[in-house]
Amino acid sequence: MRFLLPAVTLTLLVSACRTSTPPAPTPTPTAVCPQATPIPLNTQGVIHPSTLTSTPRWTAPHIPGRVLIASSNFQTQALPAGTQTRTITPTLTLALTPAGTTDQTFAEQLMARGFTVQPDYLYGPLANPNDPGVPGNGGLLIPGTTTPATQTYLTRIHAPEAWTFLQGCGKTPTAALTAVLDTKIDTTHPDLAGRINSAASFLSPDAGGSDTSSGHGTASAGLIGATTNNRTGLAGVTWTGPLLAVEVLGANGGSTTSLTQGLNYAVQQGAKVINMSLGSPGPSSDTILYRALTTAAQSAVLVAAAGNTASEGIYFPASHPDVIAVGAVGPDDNQLACYSARPNATLTRQLDLVAPGGAGNCPGATNASQMLILAPGGSYTLGAGTSFAAPLVSGAAALMRAANPQLSAPATRNLLIASATTTSNSLKILNINAAIRAATK
Repeated sequence: MRFLLPAVTLTLLVSACRTSTPPAPTPTPTAVCPQATPIPLNTQGVIHPSTLTSTPRWTAPHIPGRVLIASSNFQTQALPAGTQTRTITPTLTLALTPAGTTDQTFAEQLMARGFTVQPDYLYGPLANPNDPGVPGNGGLLIPGTTTPATQTYLTRIHAPEAWTFLQGCGKTPTAALTAVLDTKIDTTHPDLAGRINSAASFLSPDAGGSDTSSGHGTASAGLIGATTNNRTGLAGVTWTGPLLAVEVLGANGGSTTSLTQGLNYAVQQGAKVINMSLGSPGPSSDTILYRALTTAAQSAVLVAAAGNTASEGIYFPASHPDVIAVGAVGPDDNQLACYSARPNATLTRQLDLVAPGGAGNCPGATNASQMLILAPGGSYTLGAGTSFAAPLVSGAAALMRAANPQLSAPATRNLLIASATTTSNSLKILNINAAIRAATK
């Protein structure tokens, strides 16, 4: 059978909260972020001395679910009954906002009791990674090109806002265990250092050996988990967290055996998200893999690339009803990329989500409209394909399940799809910020 249409070949590019008295231990942060006051987006929150005001700015970016009390003579007995506090310094106390109350309302209650209260403001650099590929950090110059490339797709899917929100909850934008079923991943790549939890291969004898040159698996893993804020290369959707490198595709592609073994292995290892940037066109009769996918979907969010031919319908396994089928948009979020799979008259399975995948060889394509990705040997390149749209969705799912471990796989899948932004052409484009907020309500 014909598995995996890898990323579209690009001929124009180089390689394609102590309680009141008595004191008590500091409670462990809860798994779910309270959302008493949403964090405004696209603001830095830096207060300059010349603009300092004594009036608390509750619309400014701040850590939700808590307020700061400034006092040199702090009296816990003056606090509302049940208020949880933590001493930060002798003159500064942190108080947790009671459930069902906004930070501003709680602060006003405290100020009515004579306390000086303000938000725990959030400052810009918290979610502004320093990786060169992140927009605003200069970009990366790919050999053979003249203009530094940047990860413009991160802003299009609202990843920076999601990172800021998670940081405001006291959380690192980390991933739940995510398996990448793909070609062999370059685990020595500097931008994957410390990210690969384990690696396993399930290549069948007819796979033609490991595919070490295409970099397909390395690129997929990097889009999810390139180490972020390390002043190196790219920023992955998830800043940190474990990845499973599961080799199921060789030089000749993959088989039912390879994919089923890899899928079962990922589930046994406790993967919460499984990315499959692979597929076979046409109607599927692969009962074995179908059943394996059905079982895996009970515990893991399954994400698959929809395929790279526009006329053959959604590929399998993306066409499985429990799998999130991801199509690709090029530079225009309102239009599917010319190569992206989509429903046809025979195979009517719809796309669940779309995400940036690069322009490929579509009319008007330029280097600036492609995806900046990892390549083997510690390098970087440009590429395109639904293979590179799917990992962005997997990264979002991994952030959701790490931020709220109580979410089941089906619930994560539903929230992820429901939180997407609907374009004028009725495409549902990935919105990581909305997805994270939905997951942590």
